[in-house]
Amino acid sequence: MKNKKIIVNLIVIVLTTVNGFSQNVNWISSTEKQPWKTKEAIKLNDFYASTPVDIEILTDKKQQTIDGWGGCFNELGWQALNTLPFKERDKVIKEFFDPNEGLKYNYCRMPIGANDYSFNWYSLNETDGDFAMKNFNIERDKTILIPYIKAALKYRPDLKIWASPWSPPTWMKTNKHYANKPNTFNDLTEDKAVKSVDQFIQKKEYLSAYALYLSKFVQAYQKEGVNIFAVHFQNEPYTYNQWPNCSWTAPAMRDFVSGYLGPKFAKDKNPAQIWFSTINSRDLDVFETVLSNPTVRKYISGVGVQYEGLDVIDKIAAKYPELNLMQTETPCGDGNFSWNDAESTFGTIKSYLDKGVKSYMYWNMILDQTGESSWGWKQNAQVVINKMTKKVTYTPEFYIFKHLSYFVTPGSTKLEIKGLTEDSLAFVTPEGKTVLVTVNSSYRTKNLKVKVGSKHFEVSLPANSFNTLTL
Repeated sequence: MKNKKIIVNLIVIVLTTVNGFSQNVNWISSTEKQPWKTKEAIKLNDFYASTPVDIEILTDKKQQTIDGWGGCFNELGWQALNTLPFKERDKVIKEFFDPNEGLKYNYCRMPIGANDYSFNWYSLNETDGDFAMKNFNIERDKTILIPYIKAALKYRPDLKIWASPWSPPTWMKTNKHYANKPNTFNDLTEDKAVKSVDQFIQKKEYLSAYALYLSKFVQAYQKEGVNIFAVHFQNEPYTYNQWPNCSWTAPAMRDFVSGYLGPKFAKDKNPAQIWFSTINSRDLDVFETVLSNPTVRKYISGVGVQYEGLDVIDKIAAKYPELNLMQTETPCGDGNFSWNDAESTFGTIKSYLDKGVKSYMYWNMILDQTGESSWGWKQNAQVVINKMTKKVTYTPEFYIFKHLSYFVTPGSTKLEIKGLTEDSLAFVTPEGKTVLVTVNSSYRTKNLKVKVGSKHFEVSLPANSFNTLTL
C-alpha cells in the first residue's frame, strides 16, 4: 500500500440528453467549506464553427462500460459506526448505499479473515493440519462483518460483494506467521521474514485445503444471507509488510487457479466468480504467466490491480478484452482526510479509467478520528467518526466519489473527449445523460468552454471545487 499525491481540483459536469438538450444546465458545487450546494443554472447555446471550445465530448465514440463504485467493509469501520446511536449509524449507511441518493455504492469489497483494518489477526481456521476444514468457521464474522454488510444490504439488496484474503491460515505458510516482514507491531523475527518467494506451502494437500477453505467461505456466507459475487484470491501478493499478507510467485498463482481453486469451485458449483486479483505488480510477465494459461482463463472472470498494476492494466485490457478489469484499492492516504487527498484520488481515478477499468474501489469507507490501523498505520476514510464526541464528518474523498458515483451509475459508458483531455473524463449514462468530469488545478477561477453535439456552454470553474452540472 502506498500513498501517491496528485494535486488536482475537480469539476463534474452532467448534460442530460432526452430528445436533444434542454436550454439550461443545473449546477451542484462542492468546496471544502460548502459541499454539495446548488448553484445558478447555466445557459446552453447553439454551437457554430466559429465558437471557441476547450473540451469537446465525442458522444459517438464510446469506450468501456462502468460496472460500479464501492469501498471495503472493515472491522474497524464497524467499530467506529457502533459508537453512534442507531439512527445516526443508519443515516451514515444510507449515505453510502441508498440507490437514490448519496454515493449509491453497488460493488464492495470485504476481507476473508484479517486485514490491516481488523481488530487483530484471525483466520477462519487456525487448526494446524486440518486439511478437511472440519474446524472452519465464520463465528467472528457473524458479530462484526456480517452485520456491517447486512446494514448495507438493507438499502442495496443487489449490492455485489467481492472478497479477498490478506493471508491464509498461518499453518499453510512457510514461516507459520500471518505477516512476512518483522515489525514492532508483530512478533515475527528476522529469520522468518519472507520476500520474493512463495510464502504459501506449495504442496498438494495445502493447495487443496486452501481451495476448500475459500469455497467453504462462499458457502458459509450464503447460509447467512450474504451472496459473495467474486473471490479475488490474494491481496497484494507482492507486498512485504508487517500486517497480514502472503507472497506468491506468478507460477504458483497460475498452478493454484488452474489445478485447485478453479476445479474446486466448479465441482462445488460455487456461484462466486474467480478473479486474478488484487495484483500489485508492474511486471507484465507476472500477468502473462498466469493469463496466457488457457485453463486459468477458463476459470477466471476478471483481473484486479492496485498501485503498480496501473502501469500495465491497459496492456492487459488490449490483449484480453474478454476479461473484466477493476481498480481494487485507491491509494489509502495517511490519515489527514484532506482536500488535497481527494484531489489526488481524482487523478488516480482518471488514470485507471483512461486505461480501461470498469469499476473503482475506495479503501476504508469509515474510520474513527485517528484513522489508525491495528498495525500502526494511519490512513484516510470517506466518513470519520469521532468516538469521543460522536461527531460524523464526511471528508472531501466522500464528495469526490459522490460527484462521480451519484451520476455515473452502473451501465454508464465512458466517452472519448478531445481538447483539454489531461484534466477531463466524460460518460453517458443509461438514461442518456452526458457526464463531463474536468479539473481546474489553479487556485483561481477558470473559464471553460464545452461542446456537446450541436450545443455548447461556458462555465466559470471555481478554484478548489468539485462540481456537477446537469441539463
